[in-house]
Amino acid sequence: MMKQAQETLTVLTTGEGFFDITRDITTWVERQDVHTGLLTLFSQHTSAGLTIQENADPDVIKDLETFFKRLVPEAQQLYRHTIEGPDDMPAHIRTMLTGIHLSIPVRDRHPVLGIWQGIYLAECRQRPHTRRIVMHLVGL
Repeated sequence: MMKQAQETLTVLTTGEGFFDITRDITTWVERQDVHTGLLTLFSQHTSAGLTIQENADPDVIKDLETFFKRLVPEAQQLYRHTIEGPDDMPAHIRTMLTGIHLSIPVRDRHPVLGIWQGIYLAECRQRPHTRRIVMHLVGL
């Protein structure tokens, strides 16, 4: 019979950057009674996204942060939506580029990730935030 589990993960960020949430997600999946299935992760925010990236070399994350700043600059003259500060509209664009949801297969109560893959919350605002990620697991 099909089983489901759902919970919201709260992540406290320290400001702009990529936060590895792999361990939190994996620990939650391991506690569920679903051996084989599909995990969906959903960010409840328009300025914080989700991505799967390399977790072995920290320079990868630093390069991604640098690339995002160059690709989507914080220059208020470029945007109409500026009421929430110079980092707000760029945060919306960066979040659109990363996306706000992921689907990850689950096998033997573990997310099926590649050897160098980690699950990251991409905080796109400069100041710290409390972010919520809905975790929904369905399977057998």
